[in-house]
Amino acid sequence: MTKNDALIYAKDNIRVNSVHPGFIWTPLVEELGKKNPGFRKHLDSLHPIGHVGESIDIAYGILYLVSDESKFVTGSELVIDGGYTCK
Repeated sequence: MTKNDALIYAKDNIRVNSVHPGFIWTPLVEELGKKNPGFRKHLDSLHPIGHVGESIDIAYGILYLVSDESKFVTGSELVIDGGYTCK
């Protein structure tokens, strides 16, 4: 859908990209972690980068996409998952 919409709206100078986050340490996930000892360590071990993501990691990816620095980026799918989908 991202690529299709990017083609449709390019003529209107509208860029279309999507963000695909991996495991992110949010208050809900933290609450689950409190009930399960070792949960954080387990989630960290799933990621080649060595740790689960934080909300700011996703925010910075979005910030890039809405900035002028990405003015030539459209139809892209930005995966922000610490390498999880590389496995």
